[in-house]
Amino acid sequence: MKINLILFFTLFISVHLSAQINKIVVAQDGSGNYTTIQQALNAIPCNNTKPFIVFVKKGIYKERLILDSGKQFVSLVGENKNDVVVSYNNHSGLHLPNGDTINTWTSASFFIYASNFTAQNIHFENNAGFYAGQAVALYVYGDKATFYNCAITGFQDVLFCSGPSSRQYYHNCYIEGTTDFIFGPATAVFDSCTIYSKKNSHVTAASTPREIPYGFVFRNCTLLADSSLHNVSLGRPWQPYASVTYIHCYMDKHVIPQGWNNWKNPANEKTARFAEFNNYGPGANPLNRYTWVKQLSASDAENYTLKDIFGSWVPQPINH
Repeated sequence: MKINLILFFTLFISVHLSAQINKIVVAQDGSGNYTTIQQALNAIPCNNTKPFIVFVKKGIYKERLILDSGKQFVSLVGENKNDVVVSYNNHSGLHLPNGDTINTWTSASFFIYASNFTAQNIHFENNAGFYAGQAVALYVYGDKATFYNCAITGFQDVLFCSGPSSRQYYHNCYIEGTTDFIFGPATAVFDSCTIYSKKNSHVTAASTPREIPYGFVFRNCTLLADSSLHNVSLGRPWQPYASVTYIHCYMDKHVIPQGWNNWKNPANEKTARFAEFNNYGPGANPLNRYTWVKQLSASDAENYTLKDIFGSWVPQPINH
């Protein structure tokens, strides 16, 4: 009798917990609930408070996606990062269906306005091309956004970390672009990511508000580039108080000895918060860096934990 009761309660708890998580399957071959990702996102109720998993089967999804602010707690999970691609090709200068001219803020392949969003095993891209100008793949505005084992690729202005109060976490992701391809005012941590440059230009263009203590923090990342490149900066300040820090990162030979760029404005050197600690590789040259770039001490670097950076929200790395 005791065994039966234990079994009953185990099954009851399992069913009860599974009922709390809604799952939608997207498959282009019709084997899921929907054939497009946007249909699945539209099906999530407004002002949602329960976890929703949108599982995406293999395919190239040529969609301009929008996740509204009221649709929180959504996890977008791909069957395989190499075979699940969200792709669009809008870029500055084109026109939307309503006639508006597309700019940096409206060019994205995926607009994420909701908080508590998670993506895993998805490739997000804007394939507008090398000469298209601003062409965002991901526009992330909501708070507490996490990306695990994702690829984010394009050319100029690829990853727009857009919300000034947004906290974002990228773990084991591959991010590729040409100019300012990681940019914006948000607080974002990049853990164990590969950052790949495709042009002699700038990796980051932070616009961190003055009152925000941390902007972009790269930890244990690998910075690589096309073999012909030799003149790439770690970042330039889109706004005067831009904050970008690299800690324990490998930097290949494409990174310039001086490391950084003042965006042709010497006044930015007095305000920009650029820093490094214990980086290595042919592009890591602390003795050759500009004097206005801070070289952190070991005690300084201890203040770059996820709790220090994000406060009450501490995302957890996951195994893939």
